[in-house]
Amino acid sequence: MAETTLLPTRMRRRLTLWLLEGYRKKIVGPHTIESEHQHSWWKIMCLTGVDYFSTLGYQPGIAFLAAGALSPIATCILVLLTLLGALPIYSRVAAASPHGEGSVAMLENLLPGWRGKLFVLCLLGFAATDFIITITLSAADATAHILENPFVPPSLHHPVGLTLVLVAVLGGVFLKGFTEAIGIAVVLVATYLFLNLIVIAVGCYELFAAPHLLLDWRTALFQGHGNPLMMIGVALLVFPKLALGLSGFETGVALMPLVRGEGESPAIRLADRIANTRKLLLAAAGIMSVFLIVSSLITTVLIPAAEFEKGGAANGRALAYLAHTHLGEWFGTAYDLSTILILWFAGASAMAGLLNIVPRYLPRYGMAPEWARATRPLVLVFTAVAFLVTIIFEADVDAQGGAYATGVLVLMSSAAIAVTLAAWRTGWQQWAFLVITLVFLYTTVANVIERPEGLHIASLFIGAIVLASLWSRLLRATELRVEKIDIDEPARTFIETIGTGPLRIIANQLDAGDVTEYRLKEAEQRHDNHIPAGDPVIFLEIYVDDASEFADAMTVTGVEVGGYRVLRAHCTAVPNAIAAFLLHLRDTTGLIPHIYFGWTEGNPITYLLKYLVFGEGYTAPVTREILRQVEPDPTQRPAVHVG
Repeated sequence: MAETTLLPTRMRRRLTLWLLEGYRKKIVGPHTIESEHQHSWWKIMCLTGVDYFSTLGYQPGIAFLAAGALSPIATCILVLLTLLGALPIYSRVAAASPHGEGSVAMLENLLPGWRGKLFVLCLLGFAATDFIITITLSAADATAHILENPFVPPSLHHPVGLTLVLVAVLGGVFLKGFTEAIGIAVVLVATYLFLNLIVIAVGCYELFAAPHLLLDWRTALFQGHGNPLMMIGVALLVFPKLALGLSGFETGVALMPLVRGEGESPAIRLADRIANTRKLLLAAAGIMSVFLIVSSLITTVLIPAAEFEKGGAANGRALAYLAHTHLGEWFGTAYDLSTILILWFAGASAMAGLLNIVPRYLPRYGMAPEWARATRPLVLVFTAVAFLVTIIFEADVDAQGGAYATGVLVLMSSAAIAVTLAAWRTGWQQWAFLVITLVFLYTTVANVIERPEGLHIASLFIGAIVLASLWSRLLRATELRVEKIDIDEPARTFIETIGTGPLRIIANQLDAGDVTEYRLKEAEQRHDNHIPAGDPVIFLEIYVDDASEFADAMTVTGVEVGGYRVLRAHCTAVPNAIAAFLLHLRDTTGLIPHIYFGWTEGNPITYLLKYLVFGEGYTAPVTREILRQVEPDPTQRPAVHVG
């Protein structure tokens, strides 16, 4: 019977240890997370590239549906925005956030307090929209490529079920570890780009072999739009619909902790990591720009317009159509397989981005459980959310495209705003970044107007994150938050003078700070709480710096005011700091501290809300509850007195 009882307990313990393996115990700020496994920049480019490069699977088709014969011109505008806008913006972001904080941290620093936290939560909602939809949309598009292949039997034509399998396998890769994900990404990207190069080379050959096709396309352009200026004007209006081709920059910066930097000192290695990340961004943008322009041209000219429409053979898979048509079914199948694999694994960069961002912010805000610092539980949560999104949208690529573009563009616009503010008053560069910001804002607004469902979906993610975060903050309100306590020499001397007698501390809210205040406070507490006249007392005053922060280190300083000994400290919440300090005193002196409070008059609900938002109010009951949770033994628990 004992074996039967112990077995499930052991299994649960092993499962818990496995899930929490790699738990990041201390994250004081967003800059403190570093990866234990770093790699060459070109390998990390492949990890981000499975998202960025995989858009070749559907970008040419989307471009044609949005711009028709103008697709190559609209794509050229997109490429110019990539090279002259996104690339310089994210090069600045990489320099300003070399530990992978991204533009979110840059904007967080501009808005301290609860305003900054709520703003970050909104941006995290858009980031979650971008990354989760990347996982589900890419898996759904991989499913579409599977089902369109002529060798696939009809028995496998279950889009939702097949997409769920792909998402589950992706989650399994990340449960195994990052190293495996990076190795897979390198192989997939190299193979996919090589096969695309063959398809594009054959497409270019077909254009040179049949020059009348280019003439027909040129004629169609002038008949439809009159002159080059009109063509450019129309292309500027429609190019926001091609915004999916901008994905990859945010994850490229978010994964900076995985990029290896060489050098003898930490500063040199950090500078080298920034330089390598810029190489990553430049190489990815350069490769993608060439492929986008050429693929847009050959697909527009070589594929009949009807095939791009929903139900057509080139819908969402224009280059695959050319591979089957001009290189045969066997090569087309090999191309399909490569496309399927990279689309499926495109979610890897998104998953890696989420695993980097969430532990960096939410647990530090107290807006996620402590286990959110571990990788494997987060992988399970994100996989479950991706399952739900896939089922809701029935694995439909088109239905998720608006949300994906909205998430990408909002993050890029926020990055542009952050860089512009950081570069303000630096000369001509501020105006250049301002122009780039306005272009991104225009692109974002145009995309939202064209496909408002993207904003609706992002709003659901934002609402879910905000509500879950606030609920987590509420549940964790009575945790012991102080991570470290330092006591200066005067404060240590005050404590040591107590000797072996009772350690009596009076909690005080500073008012005038003069001798009269402390004399009256001591007399009141001695009378109300029956403190013996001969027992020495020490005053404790806690000041709240930023109540929106959850955990922090605390330094206790000692000052003497007219013979009264006063300990002062700054923190994020008064009751939590008092409880942490009392436990610290117990452990360092061997004495059980006694702390004395006065009654707080007024509505207790009001004071409770004041504590949750401002970190003070309802102090005595919350302090006692924190102590009760931390120390279950009443004989070892610091005593709380209210008189």
